[in-house]
Amino acid sequence: MGGAVVDDGPTGVPAPDGGWGWAVLFGCFVITGFSYAFPKAVSVFFKELIREFGIGYSDTAWISSILLAMLYGTGPLCSVCVNRFGCRPVMLVGGLFASLGMVAASFCSSIIQIYLTTGVLTGLGLALNFQPSLIMLNRYFSKRRPLANGLAAAGSPVFLCALSPLGQLLQDHYGWRGGFLILGGLLLNCCVCAALMRPLELPVRRLLDFSVFRDRGFVIYALAASIMVLGLFVPPVFVVSYAKDMGTPDTQAAFLLTVLGFIDIFARPTAGLITGLRQVRPYSVYLFSFAMFFNSVADLGGSTATDYGGLVVFCVFFGISYGMVGALQFEVLMAIVGTQKFSSAIGLVLLLEAVAVLIGPPSGGKLLDATHVYQYVFILAGAEVLCSSLVLLLGNVFCRGKGPSEPQASEAATAKEELNQPPADGPVDAREVECFLKGELEKNGEATLNPETSV
Repeated sequence: MGGAVVDDGPTGVPAPDGGWGWAVLFGCFVITGFSYAFPKAVSVFFKELIREFGIGYSDTAWISSILLAMLYGTGPLCSVCVNRFGCRPVMLVGGLFASLGMVAASFCSSIIQIYLTTGVLTGLGLALNFQPSLIMLNRYFSKRRPLANGLAAAGSPVFLCALSPLGQLLQDHYGWRGGFLILGGLLLNCCVCAALMRPLELPVRRLLDFSVFRDRGFVIYALAASIMVLGLFVPPVFVVSYAKDMGTPDTQAAFLLTVLGFIDIFARPTAGLITGLRQVRPYSVYLFSFAMFFNSVADLGGSTATDYGGLVVFCVFFGISYGMVGALQFEVLMAIVGTQKFSSAIGLVLLLEAVAVLIGPPSGGKLLDATHVYQYVFILAGAEVLCSSLVLLLGNVFCRGKGPSEPQASEAATAKEELNQPPADGPVDAREVECFLKGELEKNGEATLNPETSV
């Protein structure tokens, strides 16, 4: 568990590690930005929604929770769609859904309607973009994958820095309805990113591969990640309202998310670069566990903030730890399951996390409504993330080597066996014929020659 793997794509196509991959990386950067920044950025509209509909903090927190739950909970659906239709068509449809949801929300007359439009429809659209973009990134990068993951993950803080003040600006000039309408138009850029996702190969055969649950490393990762998201997204959702309740002006309160995002911008590529080092990459799972621990300490420290300066310090340390988590979470999953099973593994992990996402922010809102003390919310979030760090660390220490062999090894053996089988009916290319003939010669004990070895 946690070992890095450098492997080929699902059909033996080697990852380019560059070329058009940089365009794919840019598209993934934008999609990640929209997917993760949106649930936090809409929090700047919460005070206005509370006044408009006469609701509580826990009611508005459901907007972000439903967005994230759709982003995670539709993982298996995204996996099936990607394996059936390919990444590009799925992302194009997702971009349209995401935009339509925000446009429709601008005409809503109740909080329930906002749940269905901003939460369900926009959340589904972002999910249909987010997961396929990660799958494409994994297919285009192998040796440089940690760095590529870190750069793509930097889209989240970059967009958070932009969307939070933009949301406040739109609310001040056009109200929350006009702000939602304009944000819906911005989400059409997801369709542009979808056009960049040039496929390397035809869709893979299985629509959803449940065999990943036989790998203990995957099970431990899924359990730890599910516990982590209970508290991971809670502080960014409430930190703006926390500052406003201290008497901080709205614009200055929204600036906290900009501070968090600015630090996050540098933390994610740096974490990806460090993880890609030869000496570090085999131990990426331990680095991920440390990132969770660091995040929990930041949350607990944030609970002691008593003024705006204290919240700024909290946002700095939270931004560093959050960036580390963002850069490492999918890199570690890719290292555990390998390329062939990643499209199914990420869908199943996101589904498990969706339950926790639905519980996290609303439970924080309920606690806030009951106590009116923000410190308790931050303490609860820190305790949950700390628990996830211990699960990942201890599970890896005590279960490593006790489960089946590394999935990449068995995966490589399966791929080699498939290549050595006689080609099925239908068109084949020269590479498949060469691999088949080479395998037959090796089985018969004959030497195989190529221009390099025959000289």
